[in-house]
Order: sequence, then C-alpha cells, then structure tokens
Amino acid sequence: MTELTYRDVEQAAQRIAGAAHRTPVLTSRTADARTGATLFFKPENMQRMGAFKFRGAYNAIAQFSEEQRRAGVLTYSSGNHAQAIALSARLAGIKAVIIMPEDAPALKVKATREYGAEVITYDRYKEDREAIGRKLAQERGMTLIPPYDHPHVIAGQGTAAKELFEDTGPLDLLLVPLGGGGLLAGCALAASGLSPDCKVIGVEPEAGNDGQQSFRSGQIVEIAVPRTIADGAQTLHLGQHNFAVIQKHVSDIVTVSDAQLIETMKFFAERMKIIAEPTGCLAAAAALCGVVPVQGKRVGIVISGGNVDLSSFARFVGA
Repeated sequence: MTELTYRDVEQAAQRIAGAAHRTPVLTSRTADARTGATLFFKPENMQRMGAFKFRGAYNAIAQFSEEQRRAGVLTYSSGNHAQAIALSARLAGIKAVIIMPEDAPALKVKATREYGAEVITYDRYKEDREAIGRKLAQERGMTLIPPYDHPHVIAGQGTAAKELFEDTGPLDLLLVPLGGGGLLAGCALAASGLSPDCKVIGVEPEAGNDGQQSFRSGQIVEIAVPRTIADGAQTLHLGQHNFAVIQKHVSDIVTVSDAQLIETMKFFAERMKIIAEPTGCLAAAAALCGVVPVQGKRVGIVISGGNVDLSSFARFVGA
C-alpha cells in the first residue's frame, strides 16, 4: 500500500474545488455552556447530497482514466456513499451501478436512483456486499470504488477537516464519526498537517465497535452486522488503507449509545435548527453526553451527514 500523507488531502482539495461545497463552521453557546468547552461544528449535512461522502467520491472519479470512464463506476453502500458516487458519476457523465441493502433508508435509495444510478439490492444480514461488488465489477468491466477502503476516497474525506482547521486554527481535540474509517483516516491526515498537537478521536456506535476493538488489538477485527440506528456505521470491519492511517494518527476510539444519538439529534434540531442523521451525530454525542472529556478545550466536531427519512426523524426526536 502507498502511504497516505497530508499532501494527498491537499491534492484532493484542489480536485474537488468548485464541485464540493465548502461547508461553514457552526458554534453554539448552549453547547459550550453544557460542556465547558469551545466547540466548532463542521456540518457536512450541508454538503452536496447531504453528507461528507461527496468529497471522497468526487476525488476518486476525477482521477479515472478514459477507459475507466467508458466502462463506468460501481460501488456498494447503505446510502451516503451510494448517493455520492451516483452524483459524482452524473457530473462526470459516466454510468454508475450501486449495490444497496434492502433495508437502506428509502430516502437514500430514492435519491441514488434520482441521480441516475442503477440500484441493485441485497440482504445485508445474509449476503456479502463486497463479494457481490467484486463479481459485478468483473462481469461489467467497471471500476469498483468502495465506501472507505480506498486512498482517493480517504484523501477526499480529509478535506472536511482541512477546511475546519483553516477556519478555526489549531484545535485541542477533533471528534469524528467512525463507520468504515475513511472519514476518520482522512481527518487524521488533515490534523497531522495543520494541527499536529490535536488529538483525533473516532466515535462509533456501541453495537458496532469493530473499530475500537481493532484499534486496541492492533489488528482489524470483523463483527456481525450491528443493530443500531446509525445505519451509516453498520460496517463489519475497517479497511486496510484507513486502518494504517488510524493506527498512526488517531489517539483513541470511543462509543456512544443509540439513546445518546437520539438525544444529540434532538439537541441539533431544537437548539441549532439543523437536521442530522443518527450516524452524523456520533462525534457530537461523545462531547455533549460526556463520553469524551472536553472541558476547557477547543474541540472540532464533524457532523457527517443529514440524510434521514423524515418519518424516522420524527419518530426519533418525538420519543
């Protein structure tokens, strides 16, 4: 594997400029008072297609050869990477095939199809999406861009933290949602280049702590599909590329409960007037619910996305 560095994030930022939104930095006096910290939120729910995933998808497709462009792109995803690849492919004028679980949020499936992609569904509890993806890519001659274990995807995701550090200056802590590890690895690369003393912490759901187990054991641990409302973090294992970066640049990985995710969704809706999906709330929940001590620190928090069905959102925040 080629070792990823902050330079890869810089190059990705140049490629996605003009295509991806530069999302703002949000603050909340209420959140600061509640935690005793100075919090800076990076709302990637305001990114194109509603999540940070557009950054990595666009960066990957932007580097396709003419031969790859003719054949098209294929991926597997529970939703946000699916939409990101579909939209990036449409912008590039190439075909896209997306493998999605049958129980993926209807909003994400609908949006993926509306971006022009062909959607193929599977049973996430009985079938192996990676095996399906490899088989279809070979049959159709398409390039497979996985959701997180790809150097171009990782570098693209890191541009979110790059922008955050450019807008805030050095930070003491950076809290990042963790599913497959692409966002965490990319953000850790950005921190290494722009705020080297900043501790980077990944946050994943309690029911799916494969990343935490992997980080502490020093080797990638695979788990069964976790039962959690954080559908974007229902991954089975980290990737080889991102695990190498996480081992080198991340300080710790912690977990939060579904109840804490719902509490955080309510906080965002009531106090900051934004809609964040459960996965998008992982990092914020760690700070707002006291999982990670943040008092007296300058803390960056990535809100990774806002793609949640409104019926589900109403059920969560209305409980």
